[in-house]
Order: sequence, then structure tokens, then C-alpha cells
Amino acid sequence: MSRHNIRSPLSSGGAAYMRVTPHKWFHWSSPSSQLSLRGGVLETEMGQFFRKWVVGEGLLPDNYRPEGDEVLFYANSRQRTFATAKYFSAGFLPYANVEITHRFDEDVMDPVFTPKFTKMNDKYRQQVIDEMNAMHGGPQAWMQSVQPALTMMEEVIDMAKSPAAIEGDTLHFFYDDTQIKVEKDDEPRMTGGYTLANSVADALVLQCYETESMVAFGHELTTEQWRAICGVKEVYDGLLFTAHSAAVNLAYPLVSRIREELNNEGRKFMFLCGHDSNLASIGAALRLVFPETEQALELHTPIGSKLVFEKWSNGTEEFVAINLVYQNLSELQGRLLLSWNDDDNLPSPMVLPVTVEGLTANADGLYRLTDIDARMAKAMAEYDAIEDETTDIEDKTSDDGQR
Repeated sequence: MSRHNIRSPLSSGGAAYMRVTPHKWFHWSSPSSQLSLRGGVLETEMGQFFRKWVVGEGLLPDNYRPEGDEVLFYANSRQRTFATAKYFSAGFLPYANVEITHRFDEDVMDPVFTPKFTKMNDKYRQQVIDEMNAMHGGPQAWMQSVQPALTMMEEVIDMAKSPAAIEGDTLHFFYDDTQIKVEKDDEPRMTGGYTLANSVADALVLQCYETESMVAFGHELTTEQWRAICGVKEVYDGLLFTAHSAAVNLAYPLVSRIREELNNEGRKFMFLCGHDSNLASIGAALRLVFPETEQALELHTPIGSKLVFEKWSNGTEEFVAINLVYQNLSELQGRLLLSWNDDDNLPSPMVLPVTVEGLTANADGLYRLTDIDARMAKAMAEYDAIEDETTDIEDKTSDDGQR
């Protein structure tokens, strides 16, 4: 289950994040929200790493060409997710003309990858809001905890000299007007000033990746300062997508699909490509514990990261390994070739184990497939138990929550 690779910011032109700095942002190599040229190169390299891994371990032959339904690539219909899957497939199966399955026209959200509420009632809505309000002391307290990062961002972008400040409408990042909306047939949404801070943090980090520099608008920033900027995004994503009661609803289509794949004896490899909100909600629904990242800016699900489910057998019983695989900062900025072992004198991507709350892995770090299946079944049953008391409304395909 992959997050797309590096993209341009979600909005362009007169976007709010452009008005709060007097500086010019990086000239993006792709239109708004689409996979960048660097993102395509990096994803091809990640596909090559997975190819070297499975061939080196004897799981697939070199220049493997799948037959029938042995391999499936399924991506959201956003350009950045489809293109990520396409580039990965070119690196992973260079001798096969892999078709990327997607269900809708370009940039129309596929409901499978849209983290939206498909069931809703007043009691359940309050449960979700209560759980969000309990996280880190509530939205205001959590946002207050990243105030030093917000102040630093104001200095980095020279907000005081920006058009927004000169015109008097935005002098500082603020969040005292923040509200979270939870409605059927829509993603959880945040309104208010904190959304601006989130979009600026997002654009800054993307610019850092693209420019191969730790300098932002003349300010040399440490890795810790960049991680603090990513912490601003972490609050936004965490509030909207990681409350368990919300996640069992938001991630239901993907949880059910992953469960189906783990029990598909004829499948050798499947690549799902979506967004960080998908990884976050899957993790919260299944009570996965993502490791804090190493050698990365983003704290839990870095750009281009993969939540990898490996199915193992000892001949009598089946097991599952769950890992987070991602390119570290030097690999992203340097567009480095990757290897699965030390023989090629090339770096390897980061591979960190993902633990499962309430389950115990064996000595090899593996979980019983029956236990993982039961955990997925439980999350799906929690969704089934939600009573739906509202009437369907028009489906929305906004890009607000999809990063």
C-alpha cells in the first residue's frame, strides 16, 4: 500500500500559501497536485529496489512476466497516484507491459481511496468528535504544542513582509477558529487558520525535496527544524484521519481489499497506490503502530512510503510481516540508486517494522495470518455496526485532504 511520490503543491496561481511570503516558490516541474519529474525518477528507483529484492530472494525470476492475475496494480485515479504506480511498475517489471488499473477519469477520486464517511448518525458523529477532542488534549492543545514551529515558519517565509501582511489580512499563523466537520459522503474536514499553516508546511517540505537543499528562502534549517515543520502537518493529518472510530469508516474499502489480497492464493504481488491519509486511516483502523521515521523529515508516512504486507509460510502455518519502506532524505534529494544488499555498494531504503497493538510477533517479527485476519475482520465489523441514519448527499471530489 503506497503513498504517491513527490508532487507539486495542491494549489497554484493565487493560492493562499503564495500570498504569505514575499519570496517566489520553487518552479514546480508539474502542474498543481501532479507527480513531479523527480517523483517519477524516485519511484522508478524504488520499483527497481523491489525488483532486486524479490529476484535476489528467489521469489520471482529475473525479467518476470506475470500470467493471468498473478500481479495487480491498482491506483487512485488522481494523476499523482496513477503515475506513481506506472513508474514503480517500470522499475519493478521492466520486461512486462503492466496495465495500471484505475476506475475513473483523470483526477476523479476513486471511492476506494477516498477517506470519506459512508455511514453516519448523530451518536456516531459525536463519538468521532469526542475521540478527536481527546487526542493530545484536544485540537487547540495539540496545535499549541507546535507553536514554536509556526513561529519559525513565519520567520523562514518572511511573513511580515508578505502581500498578505501588507494588506493586513494575515499577520501570523492562527488556529483559534479551527473547526472540524464530520459529515456523511465527505472526508473529515478542518476549517480555519490552521489549514493555511498546513499548506505552507507542505509546500516548504516539497520545495526542500525538489531543491536538494536544507535552505528555505535564505534560512539554513537543521533536520530537527524540518521535522518540526513536518510536525505541523502531523497535527492536521492526525486529527482528521487517525481517530480509530473515524478510521474504521474512512479506511473500510482498503482494509477489506488488503484482507482479500492476503487470502488470495493466486496473487504474487499487488501494488495499491493512494495517499498519506490512506496509510494513516488504515493504520488507525487496524491499530497499527507506525515507527517514528529515521533519516527522514516526515514523522510517520514519508512521501513515497510503502506499507508492505508480506505473506510467509513455514509449511504448516501462515504469517504476515508488516514493514514501512521509504527512501531517506539523502536518497530523495540525491536520487540515489538503491540495492537490497551490500553487494552493489549502493544504499538501501529504510525498512522499519510496523507493530500491531495487542498482538505479539514471534522471534522473526512475524504475526500469525489468522491474527491479522481477525484484526481486519474486527475493524470491518465495527464499520458494519455503525447505523446509517442520514440521506446520501452529492459525492465530493475535493483534493483538500489528499496529500
